[in-house]
Amino acid sequence: MDFATPDHLRPRLDAAAALLTRLEPLEHQAIAQGFYAVQPQLDAIRQELKGSSLWLPQIPTASGGQGLSVLEHGLLTEVLGASPLGHYVANCQAPDAGNMEVLLEYGTDDHKSRFLQPLLAGDTRSCFGMTEPGRAGSNPVWLETTARLEGEEWVLDGRKWFTTAADGAAFCIVMAVTDPDAPPHQRASMIIVPTDTPGYTRTRNIPIMGEEGDGWMSHSEVAFDGARVPQANLLGTRGAGFSIAQARLGPGRIHHCMRWIGICRRALGMMATRAASRMLTPHESLGEKQAVAHWIAECSAEIEAARLLVLDAAWSIDDIGAKAARQKISMIKFFASDVLMRVIDRAIQVHGALGITDDTVLSWFYRHERGSRIYDGPDEVHKSVVARRILKEARQS
Repeated sequence: MDFATPDHLRPRLDAAAALLTRLEPLEHQAIAQGFYAVQPQLDAIRQELKGSSLWLPQIPTASGGQGLSVLEHGLLTEVLGASPLGHYVANCQAPDAGNMEVLLEYGTDDHKSRFLQPLLAGDTRSCFGMTEPGRAGSNPVWLETTARLEGEEWVLDGRKWFTTAADGAAFCIVMAVTDPDAPPHQRASMIIVPTDTPGYTRTRNIPIMGEEGDGWMSHSEVAFDGARVPQANLLGTRGAGFSIAQARLGPGRIHHCMRWIGICRRALGMMATRAASRMLTPHESLGEKQAVAHWIAECSAEIEAARLLVLDAAWSIDDIGAKAARQKISMIKFFASDVLMRVIDRAIQVHGALGITDDTVLSWFYRHERGSRIYDGPDEVHKSVVARRILKEARQS
């Protein structure tokens, strides 16, 4: 395996790095005033990027994307991830990127025409409704939301929360129980619910450590009270919701982890700059303190270790498939998120009181990336998955 940056990818990465300099002023405005305050500027940049080497990197060329492999996309994600807005302007942001991939793989021609094409064009946004307030997110086969078939319509009832970007989304892909008596992994299906459907309500944007957010930069609680959609809105086959979700989440974890590496690199750079420039006396900088110097060295090593682990998992998905690489995917999820939070925390500490203000991007990263250890499966679940496989092999040896 060779993790050297491919020559053909270098111009794309350089273009992404240049893009981030344009986004930095908008980051501060978005943090202070919200997503909708900067959406016109962001959408103008999106229009510029359409058809460029940065637009839809995760989508096959036949569908208007760049057709990057998981590994190549991971390398680009590392650069884009250094800004909270990087993925949005390239139209490869969560949850839309995952929804695009699911619609490409499992959607009908009608689904692709009505829901996928506007997403690919950047004209609409979507959301994904899986997590529920009344059920543990660590057990995705245990759901309360139901969808019963009445004639030619699905009737949905239930609640979802932490439905990212539901504020302003055109539709929601919903995990709902359609066959309650089936085996656990075959009880649920995925159903497309337009957000203007009667019976669908976005009840609130959930405050994250005090920040409610808006638009794409928010997480909502949504309700389904007798929401009716056509039977044809079923995505894939009935009872296949869990398997589709797993197919969606595997590569998605690679994207998240490489985005975290980008955040780590930015935080480390900020930490080093602060340590080198912050004078404690006229003759001594903060970086000359051994504890701070050690933090910088340790963070650098931890970032490199996490990066290589994630790239190996990405390469494995490309080589042997996501199912065969699931052990490595679980490993990077808990390892990279742990490194992420440690690096951000140390960067804040080096910045002192400035670090906990919104004068830098660090506090925003701290608030919103703390969830990295919870979403897409809590770290503890992934650790158990890895340990269970190792122990199984030990018992058989």
